Amino acid sequence: MPDISLTTLAVLCLAALAAGWIDAVVGGGGLLLLPALLLGLPANTPAAYALGTNKAVAIVGTTGAAVTYARKAPVDVRTAVRIGLAALAGSSGGAFLAAGMSTEVLKPVIMVVLLGVGAFVILRPAFGTAPAPGPVTRRRVLAAIGLAGLGIGFYDGLVGPGTGTFLVLALTAVLHLDLVTASATAKIVNCCTNAGALATFAWQGTVLWQLAALMAVFNLAGGTLGAHTALKKGSGFVRVVLLTVVFALVANLAYEQWLA
Repeated sequence: MPDISLTTLAVLCLAALAAGWIDAVVGGGGLLLLPALLLGLPANTPAAYALGTNKAVAIVGTTGAAVTYARKAPVDVRTAVRIGLAALAGSSGGAFLAAGMSTEVLKPVIMVVLLGVGAFVILRPAFGTAPAPGPVTRRRVLAAIGLAGLGIGFYDGLVGPGTGTFLVLALTAVLHLDLVTASATAKIVNCCTNAGALATFAWQGTVLWQLAALMAVFNLAGGTLGAHTALKKGSGFVRVVLLTVVFALVANLAYEQWLA
């Protein structure tokens, strides 16, 4: 356990709880959890330990949310796992290239895309409110594997912030899912990508396991509660949270690009 005060530890646990809830509803919990770790750990702690510990915490909450969704939402687990395996491969490729590439040039592009997404969701109130009738075609599944799997997985490895939110949007658009089912499917995909990343960090020895274990309890509680909330409140509620997270992500990227 790193040398941190009880107050800081309590704040980190509360951040893990809130991040788990946000991530289960619509993705983007890392926007809260990772900055909390970066600020809460001692100043001389390498950033890699915050990244590794973040993954160790997040995978527990994501798995809890995925199990809760799978029990009560109409999730096609087989399709979700296929997308997840593609995302794992894409994330590995992105992480490989990230070492020799500056991602600063991508942030303005991501902000523009997110603003466009936000405008689209606002102007299309019916987006994600109900699933499309009929079975999902093979072509759409392959498109989801390419976009939500390889494409967003690559983005996760290269840049990272907002991956869960992008997954929800892509799965809703490509597979014509409602937002609740898209969130459920995204959790299974996230389990695959988090497992690959955690394996890498664990191999490098950059996971603070004692701290992660404590925070993971709170993250699991938040993730399970968030999944239950989304299932109970429905797609309209998820849509509101989605827009909130999208614009929070834009604000976060803008701050990092021009003010930090």
